Amino acid sequence: MTSRPVTARAAGTDGRAALKHFTRAFGAAIVVLVVWRVTTVGLAEGYPASFWISQALNGLVLGGVYALVALGYTLVYGILFMINFAHGEVMMIGGITGYFALQFALARGWMEGPWAIVVIALLTIMVIGMAASVLIGVALERLAYRPLRQAPRLVPLISAIGASLFLQYSVLLIFGVSPHSYRKPALISGGLRLGDVFIPYTGAIIFITSILLMLALYFIIQRTKLGRAMRAVAEDRATASLMGVDVNAVIVVTFMLGSALAGAAGVMLGFHNTVVKFNSGFIPGLKAFTAAVLGGIGNIPGAMFGALILGLIEAVGPSALGIPTEYKDVIAFSLLVLILIFRPTGLFGEVLSEKKA
Repeated sequence: MTSRPVTARAAGTDGRAALKHFTRAFGAAIVVLVVWRVTTVGLAEGYPASFWISQALNGLVLGGVYALVALGYTLVYGILFMINFAHGEVMMIGGITGYFALQFALARGWMEGPWAIVVIALLTIMVIGMAASVLIGVALERLAYRPLRQAPRLVPLISAIGASLFLQYSVLLIFGVSPHSYRKPALISGGLRLGDVFIPYTGAIIFITSILLMLALYFIIQRTKLGRAMRAVAEDRATASLMGVDVNAVIVVTFMLGSALAGAAGVMLGFHNTVVKFNSGFIPGLKAFTAAVLGGIGNIPGAMFGALILGLIEAVGPSALGIPTEYKDVIAFSLLVLILIFRPTGLFGEVLSEKKA
């Protein structure tokens, strides 16, 4: 009587083992194909070392921006176990707001004054962009996500996608389809030249600022009472509530922190790309999600390192593979697919318990 279930279990085990062997073989074939392409095409182009160094530095700048956005995905997932697919639009709101703050500063000549005035103006622009993103992030939590906390997991995901489209087309309706151009002040328009390697001031500032913001977040999470409350809620929301933690307040603060980082990323990406428009947060948002998955969704250090790795791959990949730079998005999203197939927990993630999953 028990032979049939035992046989079914054995067949299931054999099927999983066969699938595991197939995915390993498929992964090995992809690695061999990439190595062959790099050695026979990419390296055969004969680019100088300075070219690769410049590309790697560009990748670190992009990775720093992606990291700030990826941390927002990771923070929200760590607390609510949901993916906030409107997070890219939260970043875009910061970039759009930063553009108008920049125009205000330019109209008053603050961008052409003494360096101290320019620095204060730039910091103020970033803070304004962060504040706008925080307002949008808190509104999303209160209106789009809080009413759905007890709903099936697919429902908040659909709500997040709807919120993303709502924010995109609201900005399109208000500000139009034309891109808005960021104008760099003369103080940060140049760069440093080290031999044949040119390092733009904006790139260096973006990378350093990103690292400082990431360190500040890590300090908050690990060393403050708020951080302990956030970790408690992430571990077990019900138990944290019984211990006196205000779960709703912790969730709101989590959205505020993630949105502030996204707003800073939006302003910095505006200066880096020199333009911002209604859909300028969509692709970077997806890439930041890729970075979060690469590092291990819910893992804060993993999101940081995953973003830096993704930035490097995106910057160096097209030249290494001998393909046009227009295909850099294909490389990034192909990496997302491969990670989901071969290591869905990411490089630094862990398998979730049944309760959390």
